[in-house]
Amino acid sequence: MICVTLGRARHKRMIAEHQFLVEQGVELVELRSDYIGRAVSLGRLLDDRPGPVVFTARRREDGGRWMKSEQERLMLLRSAIAAGAEYVDIEADVAAQIPRYGNTKRIISYHDFSETPAELEELHAAMAEEDADIVKIATMANSFEDNIRMMKLVKNAKVPTIGICMGDIGTVTRLLANRLGSPFTYATYSRSKKMAPGQLDWKEMRDLYRYSDIDEATELFGVVADPVAHSYSPLIHNSAFLKDDFNARYFPFRVPKSDLRNFVKKGKSIGVHGLSVTIPHKEEALRICTQAESSASGIGAVNTLIFDGEDVLGYNTDYRAAMDCIEELFKIDRQQERPMQGITALVLGAGGVSRAVAWGLRQRYAEVLIASRTFERAQILAAEIGCRAIEWDQRHEPRIHLLVNGTPVGMHPDVDTSPYNASNLNQYLAVFDTVYNPENTLLIKNAIQAQCRVITGVDMFVRQAAYQYKLFTGREAPSKLMRSTIKDATNPVQLN
Repeated sequence: MICVTLGRARHKRMIAEHQFLVEQGVELVELRSDYIGRAVSLGRLLDDRPGPVVFTARRREDGGRWMKSEQERLMLLRSAIAAGAEYVDIEADVAAQIPRYGNTKRIISYHDFSETPAELEELHAAMAEEDADIVKIATMANSFEDNIRMMKLVKNAKVPTIGICMGDIGTVTRLLANRLGSPFTYATYSRSKKMAPGQLDWKEMRDLYRYSDIDEATELFGVVADPVAHSYSPLIHNSAFLKDDFNARYFPFRVPKSDLRNFVKKGKSIGVHGLSVTIPHKEEALRICTQAESSASGIGAVNTLIFDGEDVLGYNTDYRAAMDCIEELFKIDRQQERPMQGITALVLGAGGVSRAVAWGLRQRYAEVLIASRTFERAQILAAEIGCRAIEWDQRHEPRIHLLVNGTPVGMHPDVDTSPYNASNLNQYLAVFDTVYNPENTLLIKNAIQAQCRVITGVDMFVRQAAYQYKLFTGREAPSKLMRSTIKDATNPVQLN
């Protein structure tokens, strides 16, 4: 069950949102009375409530907004119990001051916004002794190990327990709560109204992740990155799983650079079968692999990991997708001995995508130039794959046949910039922009106006995701669905 947290300054707004959520099928809401600016009216909030509630008055030190005295807060909580609220949230250190009454269930809670304490088991045991119907522990995740400890606690608890690791690192504890046996988990009303770090909105939980249907048989996949919140990969992979009726979910995993190796080890223990890998982990991920395809080894990076027993298998679907796009555009015959000889390509950037594209072009005997805003990085990449680096300020000077943008320049929200001057574009040049949000970057718009042939980031993104999907599931990906899903997400309909 998903409990949607409501925190509004006005009773009227909170009541209206509660009514709306019940009409949408939400079974439980949390009323955060500490958000109400004036005196809290229990009658207005509870007398004609449309559905069950968790009543909460959170102190400031616990992440709330309560501004009045502690005695007034405790009296409000006692009054909510007397009024028959289904649940009342009581902090562990004041639980003895608020006696049980009627049918109201007691949620005994603890919050730590800095860390996940080492003594979780001891903390939980002490809270359970406070006449708890439900124990709720919400702590900050600073590593994936924190998530593992919290999920183990919830799964083994004798008293119904809600265990949440806050922050983007802890998202998995929210998404797997039902599978672990939690009575419910918390979500926010909307992305713009988060009540705690790392909260997802209830529609994401219900529709994108299909939270309530996650069970022991559900296979887990995901994307590892830092940061990760911007990724559209969960959207397209979960949409594909749903269409194929495949019992799997794809999660966003925020993993700090130093924690990747530990994450891979611990991730397998909770049922993760495969991963998409992006910034800043692609090179380190290759070092973790027990086996990797030859292209990944040549590139020096992977963007896909598959867990096969004790083995970690590495692939680079960025490379496959980029080469498919380029070969299709140039009508390359793969059977030729040197299929791209005579073609000069300028690759902008020296990151993971640029590395994959440049390596693929060199393997096909294209002449490749690398230009990065950090010349040293361009020199390192050029030396590793056997091509030439040029200064960023010289990028408009060479005569080229193909321009590849592997930088984030032009990515949302910086949509009014381009990494290459429009005046240097012409009808004899092919332009490949790996940025997919938006699809029609300023570079792509300028290229179309100059009558260039173009490859968009959506073309590459969908192809690499489709390759990953087949590696994950053994099935052909629903590529048309993936394409329409990412297009809808990055080009929303504008209403007048």
